[in-house]
Amino acid sequence: MSKWFYINFLGVLVVIWSVFNQSPISVYVWFGYVGALLIIFNWTRHAVFSTIRDSTIRKRKVRLATLSKKILPYHKWVGSLALIFVLVHGTLVIERYGFHWDYPKMLVGLLTASILTLQVATGWMRLYRPTIKKRKVHIYSGMTLFFLLVLHLIL
Repeated sequence: MSKWFYINFLGVLVVIWSVFNQSPISVYVWFGYVGALLIIFNWTRHAVFSTIRDSTIRKRKVRLATLSKKILPYHKWVGSLALIFVLVHGTLVIERYGFHWDYPKMLVGLLTASILTLQVATGWMRLYRPTIKKRKVHIYSGMTLFFLLVLHLIL
């Protein structure tokens, strides 16, 4: 298995710990929780592709490629749905607490939402006109998104 599977597993643990560490779980937390899980679900495709590249066992490569091919039609919709959940989460948080520049969690959340917007936009643009530059922006913004998401949850 790729190191990304282990990193994704740690990300899921951080999400679960962050949500259930709060005593009353608010509506905005649930929206953020679902959005985070959708983001990590989509990011797991990177782990699958890394495993396919690193594996020397042909049977494993074929099995993982077949699984990835089945999930591919839903990938862009899951990402778009994650963006909607995250935007609702952010709107509810700002509505409840107001916007404060000096609050690190809010700034990292805003940056994460911006990167997620870039991620979804490049994903849809790649569907209609794929280029190497868009693919690289999509991959690197996905990595940035994952780590910013974990940072947002830890703060």
